[in-house]
Parts: sequence; C-alpha cells; structure tokens
Amino acid sequence: MALTQTATEQLTTTAAADSPVRSEASEDAILVQRVQGGDVAAFDRLVVKYRERLFSIVYNLTSNREDAADLTQEAFIKAFSSIGRFKGKSSFFTWLYRIAVNTTLSQLKKNRLRRFFSLENINDEASSSEIVEALSVKTRTEKGALVRELQERLNEALQKLSPKHRTVVVLFEIEGLSHQEISEIMNCSVGTVRSRLHYAKQQLQSYLQDYIR
Repeated sequence: MALTQTATEQLTTTAAADSPVRSEASEDAILVQRVQGGDVAAFDRLVVKYRERLFSIVYNLTSNREDAADLTQEAFIKAFSSIGRFKGKSSFFTWLYRIAVNTTLSQLKKNRLRRFFSLENINDEASSSEIVEALSVKTRTEKGALVRELQERLNEALQKLSPKHRTVVVLFEIEGLSHQEISEIMNCSVGTVRSRLHYAKQQLQSYLQDYIR
C-alpha cells in the first residue's frame, strides 16, 4: 500500500532532523512502500542508489567483474521478486546486502569460483593493517612488485579460509561495515562475527608472515 501524503511528509520531516543513517533508512522505507504499492520506478531508484555498493561487495568476494555484474543483477532481481515479503524488521540496506552475500556464497560454493582479495585500493581498504605499513616503506617500483606478489599470496591464503570467514574479512576490512551490520547480513550473532574475524585475521597473518614482519 502506498504511503499517504501526510505519512510521507512526516517521514521526510523526521529524516531531516535525524542522523544521516536514519535519514537513509527513512528514504528507503518510503521507496520500498511505493514499490510494494506497485510503483516499479521507485525500485529503479533503489537500484541506482545501491548498485555500486552492491557490485563492490560482490566483486570483492569473486574478484571477477563479469561474475560480479551477473550476481549483482541476480541479487536485485531476487530483491524485487520478494520485496512484497519485506516487513522492515531490518533496514532495506541490510536486507539487500544479505541477499547479495547469500547469492554470491551460493555461487562460489556451486562453481568453486576463484577468490581474490582486492588490492586495487589497498591503502583505503586496509589502512590499519600491518600489510599497509609494510608497503608504505617501499619505493614505487618495489611496492608495485610487492603488491603483485602479495596478491598472489593473499589469493592462496584466502582460499584456505571458509567462505564465511572470507566474507567477514571482506565486509569488515573492505566494505567497512560494523560488527552489528555484518551479523544482520550473515544472520549470526555479533559474537560469532568477532570470532570469525579474529580467526580469519590470525590465519591470514600466519600465511603472510613473511610480508608483514
């Protein structure tokens, strides 16, 4: 059912006075209710709003742009087909990310796609990591060679992690999501997220100890 004008104005006023996160959630809630009321164009606005962020997370799970594009599109198709069942218990952002992550993990499991850790923006993606500290003292030439070698080693290391452990690394270190957001996306407790992340980091540091000493 579409929102009435009064309800829409009330949500807009509340969003303007609240935090950016709350504002985004309120805007999404309005668009979702419009879609549920039959306004297909409103879903197009959600696609435009989230397609780059969704593509980013899928790409960082697959490291294949064609696969990422296909899986992102599949995630949006699934979201559109099931949006009538979305009750707003979580934010639309979390719900959409959960669909994308589950779709990607299913595809990785099914086809055993090779998984790479994105290093295209390594200083932004892992600015607090020991890896960046190691790279920062290198010259441009040395850094380029080390990044290429490190990417190969990271791929080998991450292949040894389970998909769930790889996912928390991507969501936390690359996407910058909070433990709470990751727990909602992966449908597990915050404690489980922290445990998986801690284990994954320990394993990666062990596999890459020659590069971060």
